[in-house]
Amino acid sequence: MGKIVHKENLSENVFKLEIEAPIIARKRKAGHFVLIKIGDQGERIPLTISSANEQKGTISLVVQKVGVTSHKLAALKAGEEVTDVVGPLGQPTEIEHKGTVLCAGGGVGIAPLLPIVEAMKAKGNKVISVIAGRTKELVILENEIRAHSDELVIMTDDGSYGQKGLITAGMEEIIRNHTIDMAVTIGPAVMMKFTSLLTKKYNIPTIASLNTIMVDGTGMCGACRVTVGGMTKFVCVDGPEFHAHEVDYDELLTRLNAYNDAEQSALENFVKETDV
Repeated sequence: MGKIVHKENLSENVFKLEIEAPIIARKRKAGHFVLIKIGDQGERIPLTISSANEQKGTISLVVQKVGVTSHKLAALKAGEEVTDVVGPLGQPTEIEHKGTVLCAGGGVGIAPLLPIVEAMKAKGNKVISVIAGRTKELVILENEIRAHSDELVIMTDDGSYGQKGLITAGMEEIIRNHTIDMAVTIGPAVMMKFTSLLTKKYNIPTIASLNTIMVDGTGMCGACRVTVGGMTKFVCVDGPEFHAHEVDYDELLTRLNAYNDAEQSALENFVKETDV
């Protein structure tokens, strides 16, 4: 079990949990994730570790209320416990001195981007970050990203904060004004598809962190399989990061949407039963 030591609302539907997990806090690296379960019969959901505090023995996770499990997490308070916290899982980000690194995060994808921004900066890279949300309230962790970035551009779809436009507009402006040696993109799958198409146009090596459906987190079930470079990969053990220009995003989107109706029905039933 993992005790929640702190909970913070970042927006109406996005919150941050600090959870006791001393072994994970000590071993985690940028790019690692955990599997969380609520209740003995609950589903497992993957959440990337946004930060860790080795001295306190805690990890921080940023969660958006979408399905049943995320709503259950949202209902927990500081002092209560999650049933299972398993990790660190996946392959860590390869942190190297590249030169100038463009880091792009959308929505809750900004959370897993944070440790990468921090590590890239600590390695001596110039880090230019672009973070985006549909509205101002969905732009999270601005101060934390800014603290480790040489430049920060903020984009919102409706223009309520920063510059108006999609994240690709902010990225392309940076690409035209700087020599970019590497890019990292994390966010909704459709966002990563178009940011990857953009960096491919400019021949910029790019890493994408994929957010697939997972079950066991060990590569045994095959639920998280994706096609990368024409080969089948498992996000939980081979990823979550892959060469962005080789990912079959259309297949990824199809698989992500496969259970939409079932998930919506389960959520509606949960809300009725619990009056959330």
